[in-house]
Amino acid sequence: MAFQKKDYLYSSTQGACIVDNIVQLSASKGQPQVPYYVLKSVFDSTKVAYIPVVDHQVKLRPLFTKEEATTLLSSEEYKKDENLKAAVDYVLREEG
Repeated sequence: MAFQKKDYLYSSTQGACIVDNIVQLSASKGQPQVPYYVLKSVFDSTKVAYIPVVDHQVKLRPLFTKEEATTLLSSEEYKKDENLKAAVDYVLREEG
């Protein structure tokens, strides 16, 4: 799934994020440029992650709906994963 600038999403490593930008980067001079998502944490704007648009290892998905967040509240994953817990709580607070 491709995300656009200003989309809210859930990253397995960063938690709830917004796509701040999509930039072209290369590993070194002379290498072809590759598009990357620039993700900013919704909790801490100083936390920024650069994730390749294609072939990324990090799980990215649209941010949960209120219904999904409510369902996740009773899951074991919610109890164990701080990023997930914070993202679910964020959605319930914002959608409340």
